[in-house]
Parts: sequence; C-alpha cells; structure tokens
Amino acid sequence: MLEEKLDELKKKLVEEAGLAEDMVKKSIEGLIEKRKEILEKVIRGYESKMNKLEIELDEFCTNLIALYQPEAGNLRTILMILKMNNDLERIGDLTVNISESALFLIERPPVKPLIDIPRMAEETVNMLKNAVDSFINKDTKLAKSVCQKDTAVDNLRDQILRELITYMSSDPSTIDRSIHLIRISRSIERIADLSTNICEDVIFMTEGRVIKHHKDEN
Repeated sequence: MLEEKLDELKKKLVEEAGLAEDMVKKSIEGLIEKRKEILEKVIRGYESKMNKLEIELDEFCTNLIALYQPEAGNLRTILMILKMNNDLERIGDLTVNISESALFLIERPPVKPLIDIPRMAEETVNMLKNAVDSFINKDTKLAKSVCQKDTAVDNLRDQILRELITYMSSDPSTIDRSIHLIRISRSIERIADLSTNICEDVIFMTEGRVIKHHKDEN
C-alpha cells in the first residue's frame, strides 16, 4: 500500500516539475516575442496553480509519514520529495520575477539583442528536467551531469553582467532596462542552482556522498 502511495506521490512531483519547466519556458517566450498575455498568465495563472500543487504535495507527504510511519529508504524518499517540492515552488516564484521584469522590458527598446538569456534558459530547463528524472530513476550519472552544467550557466550570467555594465557605463539611459535584464539572468541562474541542489541530494541519497557547490544566494 505504501509503495502505491509513493508512486502516486512521485507522479504528483513530476506534474509539479513539468509546470515549473513550462513556467520557465513561457516567461522567456513572453520576453522574446513581447507577448504581454503570456507573461501575465505566468504571473496570475501558472503561479496560482504551482502554489496549489505545492500545498497538495506537502499535505500528501505529511499524511504518508503520519499514517505509515515509513522507515529507512521510504522515509528518505518522502523527505527528499518535501524538499524538492519547496525548491519547485521557489522556481515558480523566480519565473514570476522573470515575467515581471519582462513586462517592463517589452514596452521599451532593447538594450541589446537577446542571445545569452535564451541560451541560459534553455540550458536551465534541461537541467531541471534531468534533475527530476535523476531522482525518479535514481540515476546518479545523470545527476552528476547536471551538476557539471551549472558552471556553464554561471559563466553566461557573468558574461551578461559584464556586457550590461559596459552598456550602463556608456549610456545611463539603459540603466533601468539593464537592471531588469540582470534580474532575469540571476533568476535563471538561481533556477539552475536549485536544479543542481536536487542532484546533489540524489547523489547523497544513492551513494552517501556529499557534493556541495557553495553558491552566491543573490
């Protein structure tokens, strides 16, 4: 009976992760295509659904622990899903930040062509998907590959920051727009960090090894 409930719990987690992936994609799509309705849907529609799923998953985990008093591996699985649930909800919040900044930007002339931010977002969505898959399938090889890709996302964020500092220094009228672009890049980078955190936990659960990347929380 507990195994069936755990399978149901994992399905709910995959649903929540799929929503988080979609929110990232839609927030960037709205920015690139300058589509206000997509961005507003992320802020008002998707985020509400994400909050609902987060509460449902939290209650599901709590009830499983109370009713079945799981031990060892099953308990670790439930506790990790609780943590991942919190991480996914935070990812939802970060996509709202992206969408809010995008709403500001699409009403104004571009500071520079959007090349690196879409690349960051694409890499990060893949990291998030693979992080959840690594947990469901207990695939430490996949988890390690996600951790390795985190540096590439960090490098893109740093490159964007350097370029925008140059723009702001040479033309102060770009400061407001540049700050919103920096906010977007940092939000994407934080999503990549959260995906990496999930993979670090997968490796710990499966191999008993602690792998931690100390990140800037800003």
